[in-house]
Amino acid sequence: MKKLLYITDQDEYVDNSFIAPLFEVYLKKYMTIDIVYFTEFKSDFERKDAHRFTVPSRYKNSLLQELKRNDIEMHNYDFVMVRNNIKILEHILKYREKYHYKALYRFSFPKRRVKMSCDKADNKHTILSSMMNHFKLKSDVKTINRCDALLPTSKRMHEVFLPKVTIPDIVCSPSINPQILHENKQHTGEEKRFIYSGTLDKVREFETVLEAFSKVISDQWKLFISTRDVEYTYEMLDNYPNIREHIEVYNAKTKDALLDLIAKADIGVALLPDIPIYTSATPVKIFDYYSSAVPCLMTDSGHVTTLFTDSTDAWFSDFTQEDITAKIEYLLTLSKKEVMHVGAKGQKRLLDVKNYETLAKTIADKLEVL
Repeated sequence: MKKLLYITDQDEYVDNSFIAPLFEVYLKKYMTIDIVYFTEFKSDFERKDAHRFTVPSRYKNSLLQELKRNDIEMHNYDFVMVRNNIKILEHILKYREKYHYKALYRFSFPKRRVKMSCDKADNKHTILSSMMNHFKLKSDVKTINRCDALLPTSKRMHEVFLPKVTIPDIVCSPSINPQILHENKQHTGEEKRFIYSGTLDKVREFETVLEAFSKVISDQWKLFISTRDVEYTYEMLDNYPNIREHIEVYNAKTKDALLDLIAKADIGVALLPDIPIYTSATPVKIFDYYSSAVPCLMTDSGHVTTLFTDSTDAWFSDFTQEDITAKIEYLLTLSKKEVMHVGAKGQKRLLDVKNYETLAKTIADKLEVL
């Protein structure tokens, strides 16, 4: 069985719902997987178990030497995959010929483009920073093209953000986990319960969603928000006192806590601005919602329409206050049974075409022939 070392850019304490099912469960059916996490909180290397290692962040630039000091032999690996970190990727490429592994780059999200968008929203973006980003991207592309394969979250993400990367790609997208499906806990209240989970910041323009809810005539609704950005969320809500009593804010600390909260809702919300950083891949929150067969109101973008059909297994909306308000008012007219039917169809759709079990088989097959 071939062996892969996955070097994440995740802290050991982050509850990463992508790494755990794909790399720790499903891909292990086809190859041996070892995973490196980094930590700012420990001074020494630690083996979490036989296949998971925690490395102090200060060793990022000398990672292979640190692994060797702890009896992890790089020549045992057929593949080494680096997630998002170009500096570490350069380090891995430097020793590829020595250890004879294939070098893979996992491009999960266009983080630099997101930072640029945040800076623009905060009026911090300058011509100099734009020039620096241009040259940094050019350098990154040169480094990535030295790899044996790119693993983007979607084909669209590769095309939009790394169009000059010419190596083979293997799509490595978020998916539904068929082993972890939560029962949808039907509440007894008459209101429709909506839920939004995830980051909130200026770029996501969640005020548009709140404005849409504030224009809804009916008061038979609640909105749950689960986010780490609690303080920012409360600041936003101060601007909408007329709907404040309809909104509950949570910070689900674990994946299980989040899925439990989702299971108590009726309809998930995945409304994001129609810009490439959000429309080039399906948001992870959508898979979380459908894990509990909670159907989703989502932005009408080209990518999600490849997975779902409007009013069949999801609902689409333009990212405007007027269209979102109209869709919410329509959803409030549906019976619980009608909403549940859409959720069940959406869950089945994802289990058929976008689940971690089939994704792992596809990735393993493509790595086999690299």
